[in-house]
Amino acid sequence: QHGNTLSTGIKSDSPLLLLELGYATESKFLGGQPYIGLAWGPGSNYTSVNASLSQPALSGSRSDTVFGGTDLYPIASLAWNNANHNWMSYITGNIPVGTYDPNSLSNLGIGHAAIDAGGGYTYLNAKSGLEFSAVLGFTYNAENSDTNYKNGIDSHLDWGVSQFLSANWQVGLVGYVYYQLTNDSGSGDRVGAFKSQVAAIGPEIGYAFSFNKQAAYFNLRGYKEFNAQNRVEGYALYAQLSLPLGGPGK
Repeated sequence: QHGNTLSTGIKSDSPLLLLELGYATESKFLGGQPYIGLAWGPGSNYTSVNASLSQPALSGSRSDTVFGGTDLYPIASLAWNNANHNWMSYITGNIPVGTYDPNSLSNLGIGHAAIDAGGGYTYLNAKSGLEFSAVLGFTYNAENSDTNYKNGIDSHLDWGVSQFLSANWQVGLVGYVYYQLTNDSGSGDRVGAFKSQVAAIGPEIGYAFSFNKQAAYFNLRGYKEFNAQNRVEGYALYAQLSLPLGGPGK
C-alpha cells in the first residue's frame, strides 16, 4: 500500500540534499557532551509502478515526479568518552511538514509524525587506527491522518568497521539492518498484517581535515540492499560533509 493506492512493481529514485544545523555546548550534562540539531532539505522523487488500484479504478503502469522539501528532523544526543571507548544516546523524530500527497506515488514527506530513540558505541584506537561503530534504534510511528494508516514499530541497526590509513584517510565497510517489529494497522490498512525488512552492505571512505582551526570530516558510503520483504530494494549512496561554523574554544 502506497498512500491511498495499492501498487505492484514499485521503482523509485530520490536524490536529496539534507542540511543539519546543530549546536554542541562545552558544558557537560550527566558527564556527557550534549548536542541538539535540526535537519531539512530539498530534493526530488520519481516513482513508477507496473499497476495500481485506487479509488475507484484499476490502472496499468503510471509514474509521477515531485520536487520540494523533506519533513523536519529534530535531534538531541548525549555522548561520553573513556580512552578508546565512546558511547552515545540519542532521540530524534519526524515533523510532517514536507511535500506530501496521499494520492501521489512520489513524495518527499512521509505524511505522519514519528519518534526514534536509541544508542551507539564506537571503539577507536588512535594508535592502530582501527575503528568499529554500531548504533541501534527503534521508531514509533503515529497514524497518517490522510490515509488512516499506521506503520508498525521499526528497529534499525547501523554498523561500520574501518581503518585509518593515516591521520586523514579512512577506509572501511558499512551496513545496516532494518526490521519491522509490529504489524501495520489503522482503519485505512487494506493489506492486513504488513511487515517489512531489508539489509545492506557496502564500502566507505572518509577524510578528516581542519576547517576554521577545528576538526572537520567528509565521508562517502555506498550500499547494496538485499533480503528485502515488502519494501523496495536497490542501491543507496550517501555523501556527508561536517563543518564547524563556530570559532575554536578557548
